[in-house]
Amino acid sequence: MKRTLTSRPRNLGDVEQAVMDHVWAAGPCSAEACREALAEARPMKESTIRTVLRRLEEKGYVTHETSGRTYIYRAAQPKQHVAIQAVRHIIDRFCGGSAEALVLGMVDNEVLDRRQLEHLTQKIAQHARAKKGKP
Repeated sequence: MKRTLTSRPRNLGDVEQAVMDHVWAAGPCSAEACREALAEARPMKESTIRTVLRRLEEKGYVTHETSGRTYIYRAAQPKQHVAIQAVRHIIDRFCGGSAEALVLGMVDNEVLDRRQLEHLTQKIAQHARAKKGKP
């Protein structure tokens, strides 16, 4: 049995982010396996991890399948896709839909430096050549 929600992902709290990082890194896992993996950095009761996973499912970050009586959770989308959605949301909400405004703001506030911009320019050029079928 598989259950999925098609809601737009919402912001993650610190504990939710730690759980998602584990699910993305480890792949499908039970609540107990997730709790054990996070026990050293974030000790949680069994009921707490189940609540966190249920909330993540409600937000659209994970789905679950049942294996016997155990729920097996998996990421609903790859980490990079979720990150891209978050950036698109920031661009739309704070930059009037302009990716250029976001990048310029990052340069103005020294989030990106000249070397990083040059590297991005090279990557964009490589991507454009690859789309045209040129080496």
